[in-house]
Amino acid sequence: MDKAKRLNNIFGKDGKTIIVALDGFGFSANTDGVDFSVKSVHQLLKYGLNCALVTYGQAQLFAQDLIDVPTILRVDGSVNVFDSSVPETAQFFDVTDALKLGASGVVCMTFPGSQGDREEFSHKMLARLAKQGEEWNVPVIAETLPCSYAVSDQEPNSDNPDYIKTAARLGVEYGADVIKTRFTGDIETDRKIVENTRRPAVALGGPKTDNKTYFEYVHNLMTAGVCGIATGRNITQDPNPVGKVAALSAIVHDGKTVEEALQIYSTTKS
Repeated sequence: MDKAKRLNNIFGKDGKTIIVALDGFGFSANTDGVDFSVKSVHQLLKYGLNCALVTYGQAQLFAQDLIDVPTILRVDGSVNVFDSSVPETAQFFDVTDALKLGASGVVCMTFPGSQGDREEFSHKMLARLAKQGEEWNVPVIAETLPCSYAVSDQEPNSDNPDYIKTAARLGVEYGADVIKTRFTGDIETDRKIVENTRRPAVALGGPKTDNKTYFEYVHNLMTAGVCGIATGRNITQDPNPVGKVAALSAIVHDGKTVEEALQIYSTTKS
């Protein structure tokens, strides 16, 4: 299979995507709802979900539940799962493992601007994966996080748009096919990040907030040219994950308004 076909498993025909991130066990002790979501994720495909981001263990444990679900393999993880700032990560798997599991791509984190050896390690990991990806025709997604991990936000520049823009482009320069990164929710600011990336850019998570605020955030992302979202808790910990995915699909894939998405959420039940 060539790389374009695998990318078509990750993105819809419109070039947009909704990815449910189920890889929390590799980074955090806050994993409520993840196992339930893995077992039911196939049900979300008909409501607009495109694929799932999973760990190696999930791909094995829930092979039958994921058999019809396009997946992306998380190849790195925390070396101290009890530290919510995720102080260090390491690479545990690679492209060949993804192929054995039938995944359509791989994802790893990079930490531009971080202290010590962390930045060098993460970019060398990305470069190795990019070379493997070219050899085996497997898309490589770089989750570019300036200075810090998403759940900590301790560094003053971790949400700086100029840092986000630079980090995203650096991931492309080291060979990433797709960038997953933070966005601000401001249309003009995020449009500059997208334009500088020059590869499909997918938004990381987003705020854990009320539906109206979150849908407004996603609507602004799509207006700015972002190619979709990759979110975990906003789906896995929502009391109505089917409605959440259907509403997000209305915005991401169908160009619906925030008000229409709210109506879809309230009327679509599992």
